Amino acid sequence: MRLLLASVLALFAAACSGPETTGAPADGAGEVNLYTARHYDSDQALYDRFTQLTGIRVNVLDGNADQLIARLQSEGARSPADVFITADAGTLWRAQQAGLFQPATSAQLDRLPANLREPAGNWYPFARRARIVAYNPDRVRADEVDTYEELAGPRFRGRLCVRSSDNIYNLSLMGALIEAWGEPRALDWARGIVANMARPPEGGDRDQIRAVAAGVCDVAITNSYYFIRMENGEDANDRAIASRLRLAFPSLNGQGTHVNISGGGVLANAPNKANAVRLLEFFASPEAQQHIARHNNEFPASPDVSAPAPVDRYASFTANPMPVAAFAARQPRAQALMSEAGWR
Repeated sequence: MRLLLASVLALFAAACSGPETTGAPADGAGEVNLYTARHYDSDQALYDRFTQLTGIRVNVLDGNADQLIARLQSEGARSPADVFITADAGTLWRAQQAGLFQPATSAQLDRLPANLREPAGNWYPFARRARIVAYNPDRVRADEVDTYEELAGPRFRGRLCVRSSDNIYNLSLMGALIEAWGEPRALDWARGIVANMARPPEGGDRDQIRAVAAGVCDVAITNSYYFIRMENGEDANDRAIASRLRLAFPSLNGQGTHVNISGGGVLANAPNKANAVRLLEFFASPEAQQHIARHNNEFPASPDVSAPAPVDRYASFTANPMPVAAFAARQPRAQALMSEAGWR
């Protein structure tokens, strides 16, 4: 049962004072305390399944990623938290820079793709999302949006919708461009994006997709799962919008589409480290990856895990092999360059 934010710390404190949290718990015993910045109801089924398989109870505190990082810093060595999970490698990198993780490794975790995990084992992926383009096929050809460079070119003057520069998904994309091209060229790209905006940035990714359907713009930068969710969701209007548009998976330097992750790591002061590692191993399992893909429309982190419907329709794209830790570390410079370019 998901614990309420107001009461979770009291319950965690009581639990952490008991014998179950001292030393390494017996197999199938004890609990694990999870701080999560993912806000999907379907994740609760994962926690329930983990408990069913292992006997380990999952105590959940969810919240905004920045607030949870600040909370962990404030709690320090007294923190009851064992695992922190979130979307975007940049957020995981910031938590790592704050000293919040400890390295953890196992045979199961080591099977995850090396470019999607932190090299020292501080955090691991369990799902991927691609930063792609939704476009109006009546006004745009697929070959006009098959690279990221083209989005900033003169062809799309006044025809592009994108959310704000402080959006973490845009920061990671810009970080990847800095890593691939260097700062001067990435800055030129950001200036081209600003010149091509059909309107000042507003709203989330789904708002950009809806703006394309409404004729406000012809192309929009979005995460893959937002479009797939609209295409297959319960809202008839969103399904109708998605049916009129198409997806393009642009390539970066001819090596494939920029991908980001959802992931997590074991926290530095974890009182239940053994159970924390087991929870990460479960998130990395084919069962959990397929569940996340099916219910949240992300792609499995491992290429060895087949993508279920509805994401299987798009899963054959080529993913850029750039290490996610590399572009995550570029986010501070990405924000500075985007601001310099006038990207609000």
